[in-house]
Amino acid sequence: MNAESAVRGYYDAIDAHDYETFAGLLAPDVVHRRPDRTIEGRETLVGFMRDDRPDKRTTHEVRRVFEGGASAVAEGRLLDSGGEELFAFVDAFSISDGRIEEIRTYTR
Repeated sequence: MNAESAVRGYYDAIDAHDYETFAGLLAPDVVHRRPDRTIEGRETLVGFMRDDRPDKRTTHEVRRVFEGGASAVAEGRLLDSGGEELFAFVDAFSISDGRIEEIRTYTR
């Protein structure tokens, strides 16, 4: 799986609440650095997305993915259940062997 496929699959799985597929995209020691917290480990990240996100009825609108070997950057918007933008984001991914090892999120 190339980096762009892993990144797009990441958002698709979150939006579809498909946490089994989501977990399969993540390295066991994945780290997600967000503006509000750092989440370490696959099980912790899956649990956060499944149980602890502030709003689980959101959709990621990914506008572009820039791929560069073992890394990718995604630019998009997080939309609420009515399609209104909550915020714009840029996520920088590090990927190895088709699994996401690190995500760094920037929002505005």
